[in-house]
Amino acid sequence: MSSPSAPESPAEAPTCYRHPGRRAYVRCNRCERYICADCMRDAAVGHQCVQCVQAGARTVRQPRTRFGGRQRSATPVLTYTLIVINVLAFVVQMSSGNLEKQLALWSPAVADGQLYRLVTSAFLHYGATHLLLNMWALYVVGPPLEIWLGRLRFGALYALSGLGGSVLVYLLSPLNTATAGASGAIFGLFGATFVVGKRLALDVRWVVAVIVINLVFTFVVPAVSSQLISWQGHVGGLVTGGLVAAAYVYPPRERRNAVQVAATVIVLIVLAGLTWWRTASLLAEFSA
Repeated sequence: MSSPSAPESPAEAPTCYRHPGRRAYVRCNRCERYICADCMRDAAVGHQCVQCVQAGARTVRQPRTRFGGRQRSATPVLTYTLIVINVLAFVVQMSSGNLEKQLALWSPAVADGQLYRLVTSAFLHYGATHLLLNMWALYVVGPPLEIWLGRLRFGALYALSGLGGSVLVYLLSPLNTATAGASGAIFGLFGATFVVGKRLALDVRWVVAVIVINLVFTFVVPAVSSQLISWQGHVGGLVTGGLVAAAYVYPPRERRNAVQVAATVIVLIVLAGLTWWRTASLLAEFSA
């Protein structure tokens, strides 16, 4: 016949692992350590301690867009940031007469080692109308692309499109002309909007019309007037943006991130290779 056990003495009673002086008779469901009332957090079953709740919050998967981008907010922060940067660059450009000469895309200067002009030229504009048209287009097509792709992929798309336009200008434009403007990047966004829209089964007729109208404007206006328009920048950006967007939205989910990274790197390598080839060609021409 068994006799009842003696009650635990205060010295033998379990204590809270965070507050050693407090008795605790409840265990955390995850780590099984004793917790007092102040350290108890309600869980789906039982209770958890503060540290386990915090660790669980860190391991919760972040929501993703359909194409793998992180969903941060509904506000297209990067689009608005790019608009602000372009506007500020234009203000500085107007207040400094030398900035345009120092940063515009002029092939002899690029061949001489000023490769940064391939990037900086995309933030300069020839007049307020040029700026307003490009920023309006960015305001229209940028937000949906940023939301669909995520901020990082949208930023890469914009940068690669602008660089693709600059590289084609470097390859094919006359040596006695300088080029500037965000049009290459904007045309890249046009191409990307078409590709992403097709992938999402959306009506893309409007963006096809926009692309056609802008291409007609690009080629017809210089033919009937003295206004110069860089068709190389527009076409280079359009093609680059479309190709990059296709690589971002068409790969299967299980290989999506790898394909997206690989495509980004490959496009950069191709553009760098074309730039190197053109530079070598021009230097040989100059030294002849």
